[in-house]
Amino acid sequence: MNDSSWATPPHAGYWGPSDQGPVQGAAPAGPAYDAHDAQHTRPMPIVPDGPAVPRYGDDQDDDRGTARLSGLSFRGEASHDGMSRVGMSHDGMSHDGAFREETASAQPYAAAPQKQDPEPMPDAPQPAPAPQKKSAGRDLGAAIGVGVGLGAVIIASLFFVKAAFVGVIVVAVVVGLWELTKRLEERKGIKAPLVPLALGGAAMVVAGYVRGAEGAWVAMALTALAVLAWRMTEPPEGYLKDVTAAVFAAFYVPFLATFVAMMLTAEDGAARVLTFLLLTVVSDTGAYAVGWRFGAHKLAPRISPGKTREGLAGAVAFAMAAGALCMEFLIDDGRWWQGLLLGLAVAASATLGDLGESMIKRDLGIKDMGTLLPGHGGIMDRLDSLLPTAPVVWLLLVLFVGSG
Repeated sequence: MNDSSWATPPHAGYWGPSDQGPVQGAAPAGPAYDAHDAQHTRPMPIVPDGPAVPRYGDDQDDDRGTARLSGLSFRGEASHDGMSRVGMSHDGMSHDGAFREETASAQPYAAAPQKQDPEPMPDAPQPAPAPQKKSAGRDLGAAIGVGVGLGAVIIASLFFVKAAFVGVIVVAVVVGLWELTKRLEERKGIKAPLVPLALGGAAMVVAGYVRGAEGAWVAMALTALAVLAWRMTEPPEGYLKDVTAAVFAAFYVPFLATFVAMMLTAEDGAARVLTFLLLTVVSDTGAYAVGWRFGAHKLAPRISPGKTREGLAGAVAFAMAAGALCMEFLIDDGRWWQGLLLGLAVAASATLGDLGESMIKRDLGIKDMGTLLPGHGGIMDRLDSLLPTAPVVWLLLVLFVGSG
């Protein structure tokens, strides 16, 4: 409160009569109070030390003050007759009844509840998120339809005309090479020459069917030479990476596919190829079914986050069971225990092949190699586990029952 409010009492008798007589600097007693002597009235009283009382505001301090009575702080408001409503009578004495009546209507300002920020509410329990239904991530109906269609074509060509099945292998190889080289150019700027790869790949498959392993190796070597020569017709920048990628593609797609054609040359060649296809498909199916239902531990999260150890166990179990049945009922002179070993090897090679292509696709930053097969992706997305499994099955069948 500023000093001027205390130095100018509003009316005579503001402080009331004093029992101790005039006080130095005070106005004379009695009703004849001279307003001229207002500036020589009572000095500013000494307020005992205590907590500072909040003020209403600087623009209201001239007509509102704070009086202290019996150690309590009250808000003083001027009434219409000029008397301060603090429970004080005209004779300067405090009446207890008036005091209580006044305090009932005007609470002590210092004791008034202060506005405080609401206490933070404890964190309410959040509802548990609704469990999400697992999804295969593909159009299952389209995938099944395409798979059935491809199976019908393979079975028809395999058991009726063997040469027609060789043609199916050639078509799959050429399309697979086109997908692979296209993705390499799009994502990495690698220009592996497709023409010598396609011609050499087709030659490899035919040579393996006609001349066996020797014919396949010769065709592979000639394909590599054709790639080196073809790439020389373009500027030398990137020559090394282009021919290296091309030789890799020649080995990865047509050379490995040649072992399927070589299985076909045996007397029970159709049964061998069917065993190879069945075991690979059953291995993939077992891995998918068990992993989707029970998968909890990642197999190779940096390469393929969707594959689990439980899925691998399912692949092994399904493939071994199918291998025992196939060796017992499809392969001439086959034994069920040989089928167990064959199924174990197929599960391992199919998983490695799947992970190998996943590594390639992750390096390229793509999900599928193509979009030719609805629900499956591209041809290479279906050959990923078949290609590395073909030489494994061919070799084990030769060891178990001979070349036929």
